[in-house]
Amino acid sequence: MTENSATTVPAVDPRLLVRERGLAGYLAEFKSKLRSGDLGSVPVVLGLILIAVIFQSLNGHFLEAGNLSDITLYIAGPGLISVGVVFVLLLGEIDLSLGSVAGVSAAISAVLSIQHGVNEYLAIVIAIVAALAIGALHGFFFAKIGVPAFVVTLAGMLTWSGLQGAVMGNTGTLNNIPNGVIANLDNYFFDSVAAAYGLAAVSVAAYLIAALLGAKSRREGGLPFRPVSEIVLRAGLLAVLAFGAAYELNQDRGLPLALVFFLGVVVISDFVLRRTSYGRKVFAVGGGIEAARRAGINVAWVRISVYMISAGLAAVGGLFIASQSGFADKQLGGGFTLMNAIAAAVIGGTSLFGGRGKTWSALLGALVIQSIITGLNLEGISQSLQYMITGGVLLAAVVLDSVSRRTQKSAGRG
Repeated sequence: MTENSATTVPAVDPRLLVRERGLAGYLAEFKSKLRSGDLGSVPVVLGLILIAVIFQSLNGHFLEAGNLSDITLYIAGPGLISVGVVFVLLLGEIDLSLGSVAGVSAAISAVLSIQHGVNEYLAIVIAIVAALAIGALHGFFFAKIGVPAFVVTLAGMLTWSGLQGAVMGNTGTLNNIPNGVIANLDNYFFDSVAAAYGLAAVSVAAYLIAALLGAKSRREGGLPFRPVSEIVLRAGLLAVLAFGAAYELNQDRGLPLALVFFLGVVVISDFVLRRTSYGRKVFAVGGGIEAARRAGINVAWVRISVYMISAGLAAVGGLFIASQSGFADKQLGGGFTLMNAIAAAVIGGTSLFGGRGKTWSALLGALVIQSIITGLNLEGISQSLQYMITGGVLLAAVVLDSVSRRTQKSAGRG
């Protein structure tokens, strides 16, 4: 018997031990993650609860159905841009042009449909295709030519902002077509009570079926799997959250189309990142370029495609912002649109250093930012102070990310 074989210890997945120990095992695992800096979405969820408690106690109107419904509307546009930001951050890169891409896309769609009489659906498709081409151009200069992404997208921010002004021409503002496609993106509600409850039921059922099938597949493959009791508990918690949200929405105008679209994009993008070969390649490139290249991954294509996805989602987000404001103009996408989108992704838990994050973080981060803004508006706080507070929250999220990453490396998990 060799020395190595004598000292070899059979590998046991720690998740099996955790589940065998029941509640004590889960508590021990949580403490272990806490010590190693792997906090997941816990700080964001606790932050949302704290925000709700503070503003409700100060004002008494924060948790009213109309206010909560407005929050779900306001997060759609910036949130869609933030989903694209998550893809870019997973590579450990940045895209400073997304606000301008959102603005020029909305301008193209508005000018084509309103001034030139192009069918509105066709105008939207042309605007999104133009954004995809912009993303491909950014990705080409970054991945093929080797220009730093910061420089490429900074140049893009200026260029597309100029193009936005050129497309709009002397027209200062173009109002959305009344009851048109873009106008309805942020203003249409499924007013039937069954719509919100139906979406909640479908979401819970989809999670339950997917989790049970996943556990069955892993059990048959001899891999660690979640017990049925744990899956049912998680589905129960999701049901409480989903049906509670549906109840609140039904107390106001019903289920917003914007929220349905945003949730759909988050679910699809989460599936792409976690369940497809392409998603695994994105994480691999973000985790280490050289290792990804040696594994046979076409790094350049992954980088270009990610910038195309982020630009495409920025275009869709720009259309939702145009719907919310009621018009497209030369200022759409400017100001703090980009910063809020990046802040939402980071606050939600996506690492600025690449290789770690979920598209759900865009939803959580957008909820945090919009909840703070809405709460401060209810208190009559000036916009200047709102920016300062939002900036402080962003800085806290980045510091938490940095400390978490350093702690994980110290614990041998980074």
